[in-house]
Amino acid sequence: MARRHKSGIQKRSWLLLLFLIVMLAIYQIPLPYFYSQPGEATPLHGMITVAEGEGEEGQFHLTTIRQQRATIPLYIWAQFSEYRKIVPAELYLQEGETDEEYFHRQEMLMDSAQEASKMAAYDRAGYSYDVEYQGIRVTKVVDEMDASEHVQEGDLIKAVDGETVETLEEMNGLLEEKTAGDVVELTIGRNSETLTESVTIDTFPADIDPERGSGLGLLYPFTQRNIEFHPDVTIDAGSIGGPSAGLMFALEIYNQLVEEDLTSGAKIAGTGSIDEDGQVGRIGGIEQKIVAADNAGIDVFFAPDDDAASPSNYEAAVETAEDIGTDMVIVPVKEFDDAVTYLENHLDEKTAVKQGLVS
Repeated sequence: MARRHKSGIQKRSWLLLLFLIVMLAIYQIPLPYFYSQPGEATPLHGMITVAEGEGEEGQFHLTTIRQQRATIPLYIWAQFSEYRKIVPAELYLQEGETDEEYFHRQEMLMDSAQEASKMAAYDRAGYSYDVEYQGIRVTKVVDEMDASEHVQEGDLIKAVDGETVETLEEMNGLLEEKTAGDVVELTIGRNSETLTESVTIDTFPADIDPERGSGLGLLYPFTQRNIEFHPDVTIDAGSIGGPSAGLMFALEIYNQLVEEDLTSGAKIAGTGSIDEDGQVGRIGGIEQKIVAADNAGIDVFFAPDDDAASPSNYEAAVETAEDIGTDMVIVPVKEFDDAVTYLENHLDEKTAVKQGLVS
């Protein structure tokens, strides 16, 4: 009897262990989808520092979504809320791009957003900065094209056919007349060396982009430049990636540069990419960011009033705000000046008190 009892316990233990192993495997199996949900509204004052910058009574916030590769439990969990999303991975990933490469691309987009936001804010505030253009940084090379034999990720292209190129626009201008089969000579900086490589112009594979035609075979190249701002400004966004914090970065930087406090004591959030000229662009996950902002008690939310698709980010934001019953003020913006002008004219201390944003 004792042996049978002991054998039964061992059998149940093995079954329990097997069950746990199976459940762990199910939990970790990646699906061909990405999962996302509302993230947070994060204050920017501690993230951004302008030398000798001004203080503020209220707060500017960036808004985030939480995103990761979907698993079976997350797929099931997403079915219980319209603000938890399951999206096919192919809508995020380029052909052949890994998850790691995708998130690395988001980090680079964040770097670009920080740079553009600084320039837009300094221009609006009337402060100066010095720009040193260095060339075109290579981030990814199409494996099936000739460039993959000559150009590496991280290379800095400094000249095309002996003609110096400082910006991506300059390089594209020199290449636009080239056709498949043409050979171009690239001057490349790699680590501490300067190399010369002959690269044949190829046709992009159809699975990359059937409408792209021919080219060098570079994906996501960008203009490498060093910018010195006066006064100095630093941004530490931690692990946050993507371009969508650009508008809010610019507002926080601008508010530290000028004497007037644009916040008037209110909690202000928003989203939107920004370029160095202050143009605000469409972003993803606007509905989830509205939810995140409402959860944080935000008073005013800036949303891109874009023409890229229907509904616009602003229209989707208003619809979501109505759906969740928030009393946040949703403000449409097409450019940085729209947000600044709104804060200057509609959110002074008197107006904020009247709207119940401060007491």
